Amino acid sequence: MNRYFQFDELETNYNREIMGGLTTFLAMAYILFVNPSILSGAGMDEGAVYTATALAAAIGTIIMGLLARYPIALAPGMGLNAFFTYSVVIGLGIPWETALLGVFISGIIFIIITLIGIREVIINAIPQELKFAAGAGIGLFIAFIGLQNAGIVAMSEATMVELGNMGDPATLLAIVGIVITVVFMSLGLRGGIFYGLVLTALIGVLTGVIAAPQAIVGSVPSLAPTFGAAFAPFGEMALGEIFTWQLIIVILTFLFVDFFDTAGTLYAVANQAGFTKENKLPRAQRALLADSSATSIGAILGTSTTTAYIESTSGIAAGARTGFASLVTGALFLIALLFSPLLAVITDSVTAPALIIVGVLMAGSIANIDWKKFEIAVPAFFTMIAMPLTYSIATGIALGFIMYPITMVCKGRAKEVHPIMYVLFVVFILYFVYLGE
Repeated sequence: MNRYFQFDELETNYNREIMGGLTTFLAMAYILFVNPSILSGAGMDEGAVYTATALAAAIGTIIMGLLARYPIALAPGMGLNAFFTYSVVIGLGIPWETALLGVFISGIIFIIITLIGIREVIINAIPQELKFAAGAGIGLFIAFIGLQNAGIVAMSEATMVELGNMGDPATLLAIVGIVITVVFMSLGLRGGIFYGLVLTALIGVLTGVIAAPQAIVGSVPSLAPTFGAAFAPFGEMALGEIFTWQLIIVILTFLFVDFFDTAGTLYAVANQAGFTKENKLPRAQRALLADSSATSIGAILGTSTTTAYIESTSGIAAGARTGFASLVTGALFLIALLFSPLLAVITDSVTAPALIIVGVLMAGSIANIDWKKFEIAVPAFFTMIAMPLTYSIATGIALGFIMYPITMVCKGRAKEVHPIMYVLFVVFILYFVYLGE
């Protein structure tokens, strides 16, 4: 074990790796409760999603640790789970089983892209500014959902949205949770989001806003309601009914966000840990293969896209340097399967602060966009603003990809636009034409 993970070469030991793995788990454990809360909105069984979330995170993280030997943890991604529920299932009316099929296919495509080595071609085809804009837009979208779930933002017939009822106990609890989480994060507390979630739930129980749980530890919820559901459409519909324009765009969106989110996270974590050599990441193909495999496995289990978590940097800061830390994190996700009874106290008021704070963190990529260049600012702005306003990550990406070639051609920079972007320009226009029919 010591030799396989190169403890001596990386100047680490079991104590540092265990502490790093534990720190990463605490930093991202909130997903165990937030993901079922979001996906249940799509009609999925909350208990089954809890089990699928824990298993997908455990399996994906362990694969990353064993195959790529990096201290990087994986779990169902924030943003993609919101896209799954609010844009795909609720917005487009696609059954959640078919949406899971879309996630599975996107994972398979990701695996193929990784194995045949065209990763760099695709990464270079998409402008860096649009990648940053997509990340920021997803952050705004997630925060908007969190504000709605908290009751801070409410629907209005006159202005579409307005300030909610600030006197509602559930809304007040969410506001308290936001303040607590902000304080934890401002103090640099690792796992601040998770601790904020726990303390908010505790306050909710003590004040009577939330009913106390019947137990803390219990049996593992059955996976039967979601396991293999991704393949159910094949027995119920013809291929033409399954693979519509809508589903194709959904698959592309899942693939796009997962691919670039993973690549960005991997390199960010690797740079912090000092893994990169000459701006290249050793064993990058193995890391991407672990991520893409986790996505397909997660879809079979019954959860949205599984991806690498930037929270892994907290574990690295605590000393993690090898894949052994990932094994520790994965094992903790397996142990977490026993704590499903706590789902009863994780209401929208409790998860809302986590959504809002994650949104804040993701929106930070706005700073990397060159707003002084109008040809860049326009597609970036449309990408970001359309996501929360249309309740669709896919629509934001589509508008940005349509506007980018237009502004670049008008600016006389047509040769700088990769041919793939022109192809996507046509694809997304056809997508909007299809939606208008």
